[in-house]
Amino acid sequence: MAGTTTSGASDTPATALGPTALVLGALSALGAFSALGTWAFLFPWSVLAGALAVTFGALGMHHARRGAGRMWTSVAGTVLGAAGLVGTVTLLWAMF
Repeated sequence: MAGTTTSGASDTPATALGPTALVLGALSALGAFSALGTWAFLFPWSVLAGALAVTFGALGMHHARRGAGRMWTSVAGTVLGAAGLVGTVTLLWAMF
């Protein structure tokens, strides 16, 4: 056998945490800061996506410090997820 079958640093599932957090954070921010008609449809998804984006982003940053994955996608996903959560909580706070 000519090649090795050992896994490298980029073969770990931890490399997917940052991009997943980025997509979920974008969905959360879109749901929290969109127009009222779209917001009513996206509200449950934006809350769930924001919480998951913050969680996956924090875990992605942890693994990026160890060399698996990219830091910028994890940070961007965490920031977008937190913005979506804060926007949703602020909107709900203003209603009650």
